[in-house]
Amino acid sequence: MGRNPVVGRQGPAYHVATIPAESAAQRLWVKQIRSGIGHPERLRRTLRALGLKRYQAVSTVPNNASVRGMLFKVRHLVEVAPAQEK
Repeated sequence: MGRNPVVGRQGPAYHVATIPAESAAQRLWVKQIRSGIGHPERLRRTLRALGLKRYQAVSTVPNNASVRGMLFKVRHLVEVAPAQEK
């Protein structure tokens, strides 16, 4: 049997969201792509504060320093993109 090809591409370095700068967009689209189970309560509370209640939940949040700080803490659990302006 050969080596598992996925083994070099695991861990937080390969599942980290890039957070846009404050000048890039007024609001950010955030989607939870990994579960909070098995992570500290503090990270789970941060997900709830971002409006993410469960896996695959989507939320739109303002792009300011405090929200970007929260996204930085849970960047391995979420996917972030600039929200579409209406």
